[in-house]
Amino acid sequence: MSVLREVDDGPAVVVCDTCRFSADERDSPEGVRGGALLAKALREAADGTGVAVQTMPCLFNCGQHCSVHLRAPGKIGYVLGRFEPTAQAARAILDYAVAYADSEEGVVPYRQWPEGVKGHFIVRVPPAGKLVAD
Repeated sequence: MSVLREVDDGPAVVVCDTCRFSADERDSPEGVRGGALLAKALREAADGTGVAVQTMPCLFNCGQHCSVHLRAPGKIGYVLGRFEPTAQAARAILDYAVAYADSEEGVVPYRQWPEGVKGHFIVRVPPAGKLVAD
């Protein structure tokens, strides 16, 4: 039995749907995980962006609630976290993701970053077969 499932391999925001609601709370007052709420907000805002919203349980970034992985073939990937599961955070993530999808190698100039993603980057991941040049 495989732990992997097939998904579209275009530009995507992969959301950890089991992430905590906040640093202090596992679930929202309604009993829903923060990652599930963020995924819902992202899906509601993603129409027409050309960026898929995909979910998976646990990105192993549990110390940084509401985490997402931004990825596309041949591009540097990014893990971001510490988001509130809100429509405002979803909009900032998607605005960045659209600029990312339009970039050649996954590098978006800082001046184009939405305020809502600044300070949320945790790690960048080189694409398979490539490394960032010195």
